[in-house]
Amino acid sequence: MYDDIQKNKVKTGVIVFFFLTMITLAIYYVCMWFELGEISIVIALIFSIISTYATYHNCDKIVLRSVNAREATREEDLQLTNILDGLMVASGLEHKPKLYVVDSEQPNAFATGRDPEHAVICVTKGLLEKMTYYELEGVVAHELGHVKNYDIRLSAVISVMVGFIVMLSDMVVRVSFRRSGRSSNRSSSGSGILMLIGLVCLIVSPIVSQIIQLAVSRRREYLADATAVSFTRNPDGLISALKKLDSDSTEYEYASNSSSHMYIMNPFKSKRNKTSIFATHPCIADRVEAIEKLR
Repeated sequence: MYDDIQKNKVKTGVIVFFFLTMITLAIYYVCMWFELGEISIVIALIFSIISTYATYHNCDKIVLRSVNAREATREEDLQLTNILDGLMVASGLEHKPKLYVVDSEQPNAFATGRDPEHAVICVTKGLLEKMTYYELEGVVAHELGHVKNYDIRLSAVISVMVGFIVMLSDMVVRVSFRRSGRSSNRSSSGSGILMLIGLVCLIVSPIVSQIIQLAVSRRREYLADATAVSFTRNPDGLISALKKLDSDSTEYEYASNSSSHMYIMNPFKSKRNKTSIFATHPCIADRVEAIEKLR
């Protein structure tokens, strides 16, 4: 487990560096297109550093805002808060994650945040309504496992930064087309290079997004399941929850390709239980079999 935690920290650093490089290059070419000269690289570096810092420190807020989550309260969500309080003792974590609820009928959950001190566990309204006490405990324990294993930092950084890169590449393409249409005196070679870079980024970004998500590795789901069982000492609760999640046919209104890897179950029903190398989650049958071996 400790080796996996260290690997997650290293992977996060690599992804942040990759993000910083992509942003710097994109902004640099935009600045060069506007003929800002040697100052272009300075502008690009400043912008990329600021955007990377802001993204890293606000990744949890960005993710929560994207799904319109509300903070859970003891008055409205007593069972949920009681379950987390009980699991905190078993987990050995010093800082209790904040709890949030998404107004969606699909039962699902995810954890986010840059570290255990700034962690968030978010569940859907459907999860609270459709799960029994022990099933809900298993799901919350699974997400708490992600917190303890430092999966949350890697997942949140991937979700936000990949989305930002896709948005920026789209902006580069739009700028290049507008500028090339307005200026007839501009060197066509410069315009062509910028458009080519923008188009390549736009085409490659979804592929890069999938590859980076796979860097999180399906193994983290197995590890979080095992960690959850070590917290609850009740594998049946998590097994029952996973089967119920898998059989539910409700749509998830806030599903996004950039964040689908964060959830305990892929929010896209069509992508569940696929065994291809591009699947973000292992199939439920394999997860259940792995949990059964922990008895």
